[in-house]
Amino acid sequence: MQIILLEKIVNLGNLGDVVRVRDGYARNYLIPQKKARRATEAALKEFEERRAEHERLQAERLAQAQSLATRLEGVVLTLTEKAGVDGRLFGSVTHMDIATALGSKGFEGIAKTQVRVVEGAVKSIGEYTAQLLLHPDVTAEITLKVEGDLV
Repeated sequence: MQIILLEKIVNLGNLGDVVRVRDGYARNYLIPQKKARRATEAALKEFEERRAEHERLQAERLAQAQSLATRLEGVVLTLTEKAGVDGRLFGSVTHMDIATALGSKGFEGIAKTQVRVVEGAVKSIGEYTAQLLLHPDVTAEITLKVEGDLV
């Protein structure tokens, strides 16, 4: 299926690019998320008429992501989880836990899909590095400190 990208998507293209993707990817993800539109003659014409508006919105999103990244610079997020005497957690710290903790610290709007822990799954106490993918061009890193609540 041919689609018009309404924003920059990693490994696919930039704003305004007409690309061919699998039908399911377009119908189930890109189009419902308003990241793309079917590339028909009418849609192409309308996009070209509204191109400046789309570019302005994209620039605003980039500016917001950059300002959030500067606020997140140097943030140390401390989570206390139940752990055994050997330092292993009962369960693990998930991306949702990290996103929720950031939201409670005042960094609203960060979804669990934007969180990546560099070292992999967090299953023991210690310090970890978490990346926040705020925009396709903006990534912020925070330090995640997991402390044990001995049971």
